[in-house]
Amino acid sequence: MKFHVTIIIYISVFLSSSFAYSQDKALRNPFDFPILLSGNFGELRASHFHSGIDFKTQGVEGKPVRAVLDGYISRIGVSPWGYGNVLYMNHPDGTTTVYAHLQKFSDSIAFYVKEQQYIEESFTVNLYPDAARFTFKQGEVIGFGGNSGSSGGPHLHFEVRDTETEEVLDPLFYFKDRVKDTRPPRITGLKVYPIESRGIVNGSVRPRTLKLSTPKNTQQLIVSDKIEAWGDIAFGVKAFDSMDGTSNIYGVKEVILMKDSDVVFRSNIEQYSFDETRYLNSFTDYSEWRKSGSFFMKSFIEPGNRLRFISGKDRGIITIDEERTYLLSYLLSDMQGNTTLLAFKVQGKKQDLPEVKDSTVFNWTGDNRFGSKGVRLFIPRGNLYTDLTLKYSHKEDSTALAGIHTLHAEAIPLHKSADLSIRLQHDTLSNKQQYGIVRLHKGRKYWVGGKYRDGWMQGSIRELATYSLAADTVPPVITPIDPDTWVQKKRITIRIADQLSGVNTYRGEIDGEFVLFEFDGKKGLLTYRFDSERLTKGTHELTFTVTDACGNQSIYTRKFNW
Repeated sequence: MKFHVTIIIYISVFLSSSFAYSQDKALRNPFDFPILLSGNFGELRASHFHSGIDFKTQGVEGKPVRAVLDGYISRIGVSPWGYGNVLYMNHPDGTTTVYAHLQKFSDSIAFYVKEQQYIEESFTVNLYPDAARFTFKQGEVIGFGGNSGSSGGPHLHFEVRDTETEEVLDPLFYFKDRVKDTRPPRITGLKVYPIESRGIVNGSVRPRTLKLSTPKNTQQLIVSDKIEAWGDIAFGVKAFDSMDGTSNIYGVKEVILMKDSDVVFRSNIEQYSFDETRYLNSFTDYSEWRKSGSFFMKSFIEPGNRLRFISGKDRGIITIDEERTYLLSYLLSDMQGNTTLLAFKVQGKKQDLPEVKDSTVFNWTGDNRFGSKGVRLFIPRGNLYTDLTLKYSHKEDSTALAGIHTLHAEAIPLHKSADLSIRLQHDTLSNKQQYGIVRLHKGRKYWVGGKYRDGWMQGSIRELATYSLAADTVPPVITPIDPDTWVQKKRITIRIADQLSGVNTYRGEIDGEFVLFEFDGKKGLLTYRFDSERLTKGTHELTFTVTDACGNQSIYTRKFNW
């Protein structure tokens, strides 16, 4: 009974808490229709936390986006990737709001951006206009909702940042009274982790995914598996949140793990800095994500994890050293205070730990080096999140440029990078720039690149995975789209693609002068819209040049009359 009373007390404490944000700050809805979200703050993404909230735009592009507060445009970005067309707006209260994936900017901003693109002769720009140049009142249109950059569909990615530190804050706090959410988070997976050389579960030292089930006539989730453990163990949970009026799923704001009456782990994401975001790879089970695409949130803290919004007693590691029943529970909560509770038991049972075989151990606090036939690895200090027993393997292939080197049996994330060198078995190309390191994953090659030196390729990697060498001798492909209609439609459309190393640079010219092609990176499409201020009537020649990361180049030319 004491166990459940403690949980109830903790829930009441959570519900009475609130953000330390300004309580009198009112942000306008950036749209003229009710708020529905497709993404929330802190969602788990590839190697980063989601830094804002995503407003739905009724499934279309072109909806007016309005300033949520008085302020001025401090930064403008245009890119075929990432945030796409993005505006940064500074406000008198010391915050900056960010509006990303826009279809286009308001007219005055768009005119300025195009001028700068021609000056820099680049579609991709980062601009910092004077504070007095673009000022807006709350509610004025600053742009239009879109799908630019790396967006997966029409929406507005919106952030609130501390202007001075650029730390991101959870914007939902300022809109939560306009977002209906009566639905609690949902747990879909539970995993137990015996700590290496110190713990064992059900006779195994391997992590184990536990079965969850819901008995008939109840909504209470239970753990179906028996858990018998000894020594040091830890847990991870897979879960998502939901909101009313939409089928989207969201990240969970707060996760608490308790053992008996003690809180052993807590995660509560309210703000963070971009310097911290890659710690997500320690916060989650990285190898599981690599294998299945599933995010399990670890309820223990690796020693190299510096996230500020997580805390834990003994770093969340639970010691099972008595032959008794241990009561554990997860409490998951969202911004609106909806909660989910999962209680389960661990039975303490003495079990012999297997002997640790001699192996290469990397220490997370220092520099680490490894070398074997045809491979060298250097991991500088600060890149591992915890100590690592290296499990290296090598597969020979006498016909390939190099053997296949698996640096670790399971993918291990690095916080910044490590130096990897692989020896060429067949060094036949005169253009050494065409060689590169590749990461192998599920039958595909992902270009890493690198530099040639004395029969070796040296490159920078961000995870311990499987690597080899490849050569890219094929230039990019340039495909004109319906060129006979260009003059009629007053626009030129081209698709570009590269098979391996990827497009590095592209440039469009008419009669030898730069012209602005807008680049949709997702589709590989570039579009030039006829500009009467820069393009005169008459016969012209288009030259389009694309170069990949290995220096392979393609050039397309075509004459047209306008």
